[in-house]
Amino acid sequence: MVRTVDHGIRKNRVLAETVDSYVRQGEPVSSSELSAAFDLSSATIRNILAELEEEGYLWHPHTSSGRVPSTKGYRYYVDFLMGGQELPEEEKISIRGGYSQNSSLDEILERTSDLLAEVTHYASIVSFSDCENRIFYRGLSNIIEQPEFHDFERFSLVVKLLEERKKLLELINQEFDKPLKVYIGEEIGDPQIGQSFSLVVSTYKRGTKDKGRIAILGPCRMSYRKTLSALEYVSSLLNEMLEDL
Repeated sequence: MVRTVDHGIRKNRVLAETVDSYVRQGEPVSSSELSAAFDLSSATIRNILAELEEEGYLWHPHTSSGRVPSTKGYRYYVDFLMGGQELPEEEKISIRGGYSQNSSLDEILERTSDLLAEVTHYASIVSFSDCENRIFYRGLSNIIEQPEFHDFERFSLVVKLLEERKKLLELINQEFDKPLKVYIGEEIGDPQIGQSFSLVVSTYKRGTKDKGRIAILGPCRMSYRKTLSALEYVSSLLNEMLEDL
């Protein structure tokens, strides 16, 4: 029984490191790289990777000997493995200082979109009260820089999505009962973009009735830990700023 538990823990650690490494480098993760990280033999690591692949958490690109996380792998990582991370204090100070005093609602929302794109290095979307005229997005250039979107066809999907405001609102306004909601790959519910993107969404409020959504759109190979901590802080800050507006 102990061996079974230990093996399960080891598999979780290998999966977590595989996701973290792939997020950092954007390249399939090799058994030799993981072997060095865990001080385990390459044979042991290869066996664990084979199990994770068989169970659907990883997949094996034909052009590489390394492994890449699947949607199922990312989901397990987000739900059980990555742990929480508070945004560093210097980034909190930088974000708070990025707002101007006596700004209008639209100016605050637009600036929020700017700041989130800068902090996360993905595309940010800020909406208010389901209104198509009050939706701000920034960071399209951040998407271009991701290796997954050097392919023109994939990149054109991003542009098309951001231009279709009604569809964009439908995606970010799906109901959820947690402070943050993470949609990974096909979980987004759109067959055109579902294989390439992840979407992280949070809600903010102005008073007791009006509300809006803040979202980050990026590749499935997203730094989920950093993105969630940034979105959580900005949502809280936005609620605070809008209290007396």
